[in-house]
Amino acid sequence: MQLNAGLPELVDPAEGRYQTVLANILATPLKVLAPLLVAHVAAGGDLVLAGILERQADELKEAYAPYIQLEVTDTEDGWILMTGHKPA
Repeated sequence: MQLNAGLPELVDPAEGRYQTVLANILATPLKVLAPLLVAHVAAGGDLVLAGILERQADELKEAYAPYIQLEVTDTEDGWILMTGHKPA
């Protein structure tokens, strides 16, 4: 299994498509990065987003709607985990 991480100021940015793409950052950066994150998800792969407050679920669903359908798959203490599956 190949793992790659992109930290623009520390290492080369991630390239390619992956079976699972995980981002654990706040909602505003997740919205801005929507096209980039989804572009790295391979056909048949999954996107996993964390670091989201429950009240932000609808705005994230809307931001990602042109690219992938997100759903809330877990909640804990006011925080949610959202996932989406990219069709094969």
